[in-house]
Formats: sequence, structure tokens, C-alpha cells
Amino acid sequence: MKGKGKSKVIRQVRRMQIWTRRHIPPGLRLLIGLLLMVAGLFGFLPVIGFWMFPLGVAIAALDVVPVCRALHHWWKGRRGD
Repeated sequence: MKGKGKSKVIRQVRRMQIWTRRHIPPGLRLLIGLLLMVAGLFGFLPVIGFWMFPLGVAIAALDVVPVCRALHHWWKGRRGD
């Protein structure tokens, strides 16, 4: 993804994280994130897809501070900031 599409995806993921942080309690966020990651392993099935794994990581990272920081540093390094 280049340019506009990439920034749109980043904005959508950020909005999802903000909504999740405001509306779902911390312990439940981690559980939902883990369930999404497990479901993402069955991505070859219809409806359940590989898209669930990165979403689960993003949600679980909200509760696990070291993972969140590591993902943030990885993302900054990847973008070249």
C-alpha cells in the first residue's frame, strides 16, 4: 500500500484502538485480543480470516505495555521516522 491507502488503514486501526480502549475493560481486551489471534490461525476458513491475527495483536497490545512499546518502536523503524 502506498500513499493514501496506507494512511487510511493506519487511521482506521488507530480509531479502532481508541474505541476499544474507551469501551472495553482492560482484562476483557486482552482476552478478546487472544481469541482473535487464535481465530486468525484458521484464516483458510470462510469469514474467519488471517486479518484477525494482526487485529488481535493490536487489541492485546493495549493491555501489555512492553508489547505495545515494542510494536511502536518496530513501526517507527519500519516507517523510517
